[in-house]
Amino acid sequence: MTTAPIIAARGVTRRFGGLVALDSIDLDVPTGIVHAIIGPNGSGKTTLLNALSGASHADAGSIRIGGHEIFRLKPHRIAQFGLARTFQNIRIFDNLSVLENVKVAAACNKPTFFFGILASNARHRHSEANIDVIAREALETVGLLHRADDRATQLPYAQRRLLEIARALASKPNVLLLDEPAAGMNMTESMTLLDTIAKLKSRGITILLVEHNVRLVMGISDRVTVLDFGKKIAEGTPLDVQRNPLVIEAYLGRRHRHA
Repeated sequence: MTTAPIIAARGVTRRFGGLVALDSIDLDVPTGIVHAIIGPNGSGKTTLLNALSGASHADAGSIRIGGHEIFRLKPHRIAQFGLARTFQNIRIFDNLSVLENVKVAAACNKPTFFFGILASNARHRHSEANIDVIAREALETVGLLHRADDRATQLPYAQRRLLEIARALASKPNVLLLDEPAAGMNMTESMTLLDTIAKLKSRGITILLVEHNVRLVMGISDRVTVLDFGKKIAEGTPLDVQRNPLVIEAYLGRRHRHA
């Protein structure tokens, strides 16, 4: 018996004027794996993540998350189906503590929490305690629990990226989209990120990863999709993709043309 993919996209197309950023992309992501999307600059990677998360809608196609059609839904509706994401640009609240950053994310997924604040009742106090537990669990997962009371501005760059992952985890997602999580990290920091991703996978979270660090991708991914000029040119295991002539041309050929 074949299990339906947790992400199933068909014919996803996105145009910006005369530029076709995504050209009828099909994508299946099985549950519980790390699936990477790679490609040269301008190949459509982040545009695809935006379409999947609702940050920017595709013009045509079908996108299903856990069997639910989410094409053109708003991001908060898509999140209700168990999808969370991080962005290339760090989006944390510098004026809040590390713990407060994650608690805000957790509270946003509990609308009744805000009504409880106004009522200041026992249910609210229980909800607030629950949110604190969720936030601390997320911080522990990414190795930042010891920095819970520090201001977010005190974190070094790499830990800020881990804080973004913790905030995404606070929504208890089934699917996590990571947009260039290793950007700006050195080798040691990238290895810490690898360990974190492996931990998330071991807990049953499906990871869809956009990343320029090809060495990191090949070390953590179960499956890789390669885009070039908005088209899918290859897909398979990391080894299969590395040997694919179209992938080699997309990377090495483009460097030669721009040299």
